[in-house]
Amino acid sequence: MANLTMANGLGLAAAPTFAVMALLTAASGGGPMDALCTSQGGQGAFPFGGMVPMYVLMSVFHAAPWLKLLHRRTTGETT
Repeated sequence: MANLTMANGLGLAAAPTFAVMALLTAASGGGPMDALCTSQGGQGAFPFGGMVPMYVLMSVFHAAPWLKLLHRRTTGETT
């Protein structure tokens, strides 16, 4: 039971963590990994480039636990 609770907590922590990382990276003007993400010279590279879009996408992909939690609270489900 404790493992399930810890797993649920980690699932809920992922999306906000990536969102904060996106904000901090954008506020700092990028990071050292931006050079790696755009090093292909435009050939096949992600058109938006940089780490901020990657963190935003990861935050969106990890939003499922939050959506499930909101759904449970609005419908009154207990499981």
